[in-house]
Amino acid sequence: MMKYGRYAALSLLAALALSSCSPRLSPFTQKLYEDNNWSEAQLKRIQFYLSDDIVLRRQLGGGSSEITDGKIRVIDGRQVAEVVIRRGTPGVFLFSPKENRFAVGFESEGNDRFLVFGPSPRYNERYVLMASEWERNSGTVTYDGRQWEVSSQAAYATLMVDLKRLQQVDVNKREASGRRIGD
Repeated sequence: MMKYGRYAALSLLAALALSSCSPRLSPFTQKLYEDNNWSEAQLKRIQFYLSDDIVLRRQLGGGSSEITDGKIRVIDGRQVAEVVIRRGTPGVFLFSPKENRFAVGFESEGNDRFLVFGPSPRYNERYVLMASEWERNSGTVTYDGRQWEVSSQAAYATLMVDLKRLQQVDVNKREASGRRIGD
């Protein structure tokens, strides 16, 4: 019995050690952005993460269509292209289409594959998914140069950051070796 207790204690310690290494994600907010006054070059060095799944859908017209990534599904007898960006997916800042708006890419290929995020007064100034239009059950976003539909739940998808990593300060440290007469 003692043997199992030791294994349980070691397993618990290992789990705690591993969990302490994983990032602690916090919402990216307008206040955080303003307090740090980051330039575009600095924003490009911040690793963003997605708080919730985002599913992009668009109806495929007749004729031929090119589907590069994603899936084709049949919904209510219609062919629909779908791109899923899962919760926790890492993303990078690409550019700022206008003030307080971030174009963030979650795919390595194609600079047109981005979503736009901005601060929401209704959601504590968190940077959430922006759509050109929100209706009751869905919104319209541009992705890869095309219009896509997202569910209204996607409106709450937030950019997340690892604050511990962001707050680490680079210290340029050196130690004086001393100076002797005649040096």
